[in-house]
Amino acid sequence: MAEPAVLLTEAEIAERVATMAAQIAPRVDDETVAICLLTGGLWFCADLMRALARLGRHVRFDALWLASYGDERASLGRCEVRADLQRPLQGRKALVVDDVFDTGLSLSEAARLVRDAGAADVLTAVFAAKPWPKPRAIQPDFVGWEAPARFLVGYGMDAAGAYRGLPYIGALD
Repeated sequence: MAEPAVLLTEAEIAERVATMAAQIAPRVDDETVAICLLTGGLWFCADLMRALARLGRHVRFDALWLASYGDERASLGRCEVRADLQRPLQGRKALVVDDVFDTGLSLSEAARLVRDAGAADVLTAVFAAKPWPKPRAIQPDFVGWEAPARFLVGYGMDAAGAYRGLPYIGALD
């Protein structure tokens, strides 16, 4: 497998996560449920939760497994729920966390599912936001990095399951 071109180093990622946590902390409390979008959001969500804890915010954790890409490089245009929420959200604030904002389909569907589960308020945080040629149904509340329009891997992002564990973000194009 080819080594991706490094776009964002591990240290730069850590700095951006800390900055995001500082922006998010005043908007959440210990009853807030952070909802990680699996599987790519796991790396960012874990780092974000630790960064929030360092700021005295001990949010709760849940996960939602949505699939819109499969092993393809382009969205399939639909979202499949592979594993639903486990924690009650009725009347609570929710923070939906994902690795990359591309088409907006996964984030939009996750926000809808969380609202339907009774969340009183839904905030969204993505690490990387890619440019898109058309308006998307949702805009994230918090963005760590305005990414280029390239095929990203690392820090949870993958190419057919490979490269997710890279500690940096790279491009394969």
